[in-house]
Amino acid sequence: MNGPVMIVAGEASGDLHGAHLVKAMRRHEPDLVFYGMGGVELTAAGVELLYDAKKLAVVGAFEVLAHLPDIITAQRILKKRMKEDRPCLLVLIDFPDFNLMLAKKAKKLGIPIFYYISPQVWAWRSGRVKTIGRLVDRIGVILPFEEQFYRDRGVQAHYVGHPLLDSVKVEMSRDAFCRRYEIDPDHKIVGLLPGSRKKEISALLPTFLEAAKRMQQKYQKHIVFLISLASTITEEDLQENGLDAYRQFVDIRIVRQNRYDMMAACDAVVAASGTVTLELAILNTPMVVVYKVSPQTYYLGKLLIKITYFSLVNLIAEAPVVPELLQDQGNPGSIEVELAFLLFDEYTRHKMQEGLSLVRQRLGEPGASENAARLALQIMKPS
Repeated sequence: MNGPVMIVAGEASGDLHGAHLVKAMRRHEPDLVFYGMGGVELTAAGVELLYDAKKLAVVGAFEVLAHLPDIITAQRILKKRMKEDRPCLLVLIDFPDFNLMLAKKAKKLGIPIFYYISPQVWAWRSGRVKTIGRLVDRIGVILPFEEQFYRDRGVQAHYVGHPLLDSVKVEMSRDAFCRRYEIDPDHKIVGLLPGSRKKEISALLPTFLEAAKRMQQKYQKHIVFLISLASTITEEDLQENGLDAYRQFVDIRIVRQNRYDMMAACDAVVAASGTVTLELAILNTPMVVVYKVSPQTYYLGKLLIKITYFSLVNLIAEAPVVPELLQDQGNPGSIEVELAFLLFDEYTRHKMQEGLSLVRQRLGEPGASENAARLALQIMKPS
């Protein structure tokens, strides 16, 4: 196999899954060289980073407009390198609008393309299925229903399993976690996970903090609130969105390591909609899911998105396992009420955990990175 591999991820979760894929491919081909776009995880896996994906971490159609200069710059840098140092394979991870532009260039150059973690075309803009089928040589999907969705539309896709089953691992018990972070194990622990993008933090963290304050003021029990810091977010981002102002009212701790141990130790979590909800499902941690974008993006989505649920947990379960608070529903009062049910009502908590177990079963077995690596290596050709 001649030439390097270009890999492109645009978000924190894609960066993580891409890193696992790189390691799996190198187990088969130790001499493989990788370059592309991503973040700290791909860098740690030995990928030469041409552009930091953190600059492009946005959500929503209208929010993207403010990042157009960064998007254009990243495209130019990647296409230039693609032409000058031709890869024997282009690996795309989610991030559809950006990655499909790159795929068109690669197709013209005759570079084989592997799309790992395909865009959610089943939710909206399903016309992209034809574009993906025309440009991409092989598709590795990670949600159980996606394979049939593609095949019903004449595009060959392969369910490789979900990569989170390989990476979501707990290394310490709840008691051990509490000892390490000096938390009384008799206290209720609530996780606040407002997302991995700055726009999400500014949209959700103030609301989450206000809900935390209301909970602590309303209930007699001491509650510890934990915020896990995503690799794309700094503590300054949290402070800019009101963290310090709430510390006089609420016991809030920032956890920089042991992310999954933290999530497993929580009695309940309020989380931004996204990959984190599946991580919580695998850990069987009860949750409230909140989704909030700009009003323009929301109204556009109402016209275009044709799905019953917006959280991955409920989509996989095909049932309302977790409460979904969309836009204005995701207010401090509603969040506080839903969290209270999970913390203090054993029936609600048990019922949700039964549903989360079903989701975990439907995801199948571990080994997604290895399965995806085999698919990728099958289509690599000498340049």
